[in-house]
Amino acid sequence: MTTSSSERGVSLGMPELPAPTYPDDVRARLETDARAIIARYPDSRSALLPLLHLVQSEEGHVTRTGMRFCAEVLDLTTAEVTAVATFYTMYRRKPSGDYQVGVCTNTLCAVMGGDAIFEELQEHLGVGNGETTDDGKVTLEHIECNAACDFAPVLMVNWEFFDNQTPATAKRLVDDLRAGRPVEPTRGAPLCTFKETARILAGFPDERPGAVEASGSAGAASLVGLRLARGEAAPARVVHPRDGGPHNEPRDGGPHDEPQDRTAHRPSPTEHLSSHDAPQDTSASDPAHPAGPTAEEGE
Repeated sequence: MTTSSSERGVSLGMPELPAPTYPDDVRARLETDARAIIARYPDSRSALLPLLHLVQSEEGHVTRTGMRFCAEVLDLTTAEVTAVATFYTMYRRKPSGDYQVGVCTNTLCAVMGGDAIFEELQEHLGVGNGETTDDGKVTLEHIECNAACDFAPVLMVNWEFFDNQTPATAKRLVDDLRAGRPVEPTRGAPLCTFKETARILAGFPDERPGAVEASGSAGAASLVGLRLARGEAAPARVVHPRDGGPHNEPRDGGPHDEPQDRTAHRPSPTEHLSSHDAPQDTSASDPAHPAGPTAEEGE
């Protein structure tokens, strides 16, 4: 028995028509921005990545019209632009929500609970990977490593960090996003919409009052090695082992060593800058045996 081309999902009809152009007013505005971007580069085609962010800021994803615009202003073929736009995952190929919620499911985040968070968010939101809620607010996806393993498991919303998550904190986060309640990242600039984020990634300044000053830098846990190298880290403290017992082994094997300080470190409020962070000493993947980062800097 054979199947027809239509049953196999193969189209044998006419080739797809060229993409439509932007309305005149939109194109004029984008051309002004495009000239500013292209002027930064000695070779105009080097401006393709920020230009793709620019057209993404216009419609919330990279459309055929956007790729045609990039090709025309850079004197490239649409095939060359499409090859780039389909290679990088930060460029969306279909309409997305105002907030792109990415759950890291790479090795460490997965072990610490990222897989559990992603599964519960799919059920909670009623969407699959890469899908958007009916209200157009949240697009959910699992993402690869975001270089924040010391805060695992990590979520990102429009590329801003939300650290040390659990299923409960993650669900509260997406509920707040959908309801329009204030949401503050753990570190980095204040949250903005996906379109606004795309324009910033295109290289245009974030003009919101105080946004640049609030952007900060790496989190404290990420800088421990640097501070150790400079001799700036606080003296090490030892925390309780998983079994919770007070182990008083000698530090160097001598019979007269004093017992070590086994007081568990409780993170201070300044270590968690977002109300949507979970406590560090939790692990959604194994709640009975917390494995989160509970030690002082320098341990």
